[in-house]
Amino acid sequence: MSFAETFLEETARIAGRIDPESIERLAELLAGVRDRGGRVFFLGVGGGAANASHAVNDFRKLAGLEAYAPTDNVSELSARINDDGWESSYAEWLKGSRISAKDAVVILSVGGGDPERRISLNLVRAVETAKAVGAGICGIVGREGGVTARSADACVIVPQVSVDRVTPHTESFQSVVLHLLVSHPRLQTSSAKWESLK
Repeated sequence: MSFAETFLEETARIAGRIDPESIERLAELLAGVRDRGGRVFFLGVGGGAANASHAVNDFRKLAGLEAYAPTDNVSELSARINDDGWESSYAEWLKGSRISAKDAVVILSVGGGDPERRISLNLVRAVETAKAVGAGICGIVGREGGVTARSADACVIVPQVSVDRVTPHTESFQSVVLHLLVSHPRLQTSSAKWESLK
């Protein structure tokens, strides 16, 4: 098979193996946040940060959910990193946003944070901060052993089908799952433009 055929075959296998019940739990948790007037904070780094920004747009516009991402304000984020360091940047942003038990965080990460190996410590501290106030912990991640998967109230694990392509498949399926959620009847409040032009 060509590389393109291999990648697409892996993608199809992931789509067939991802747990739909974990997505349904995530949809229900997010709907509950909206029902009680809470907010959703999407947190990611790298491709996860790009997905977080996209999610903020879609959840606000299509699901009527108040949503934010720290990476959408580079001035504040860079000031926090410069003054206090990367590790605390997302946690302090959540505190500045007055995160509460009505809210939820959604972690978009390949590993979900690993304090033992000092990977994505900003996400680890953010999960700890959210948990301390009783906010919902959610994730779409590519590994079961990280802090997000271990701490989450609802977490979608993107199945691994190739150890060489965990990152691209995880980040791709974050987008797939996020689009599924804003299309979900429990969450969707508005149609996207092209779907409204039937």
